[in-house]
Amino acid sequence: MKPVTVYSSDYCPYCMRAKQLLASKDVAFEEIKVDGKPQVRAAMAQKAGRTSVPQIWIGDTHVGGCDDLYALERAGKLDALLQA
Repeated sequence: MKPVTVYSSDYCPYCMRAKQLLASKDVAFEEIKVDGKPQVRAAMAQKAGRTSVPQIWIGDTHVGGCDDLYALERAGKLDALLQA
């Protein structure tokens, strides 16, 4: 399984939903919190081209945010991306 990285914030409901979906699939992920860490958020924004959280990577592929992750799941593409 590819490594998964989730940039998140403690009180973000979208972050919680994204992490719940990954956990429901027994996907281990590295969580990088941006709360109170402007340098970490800036690095995430530079890498993702977005400042909002969550920002999710599966391997080297930037998935996007929570809605993007759920869209992959609804389309039946998330499992293949995790395994590829």
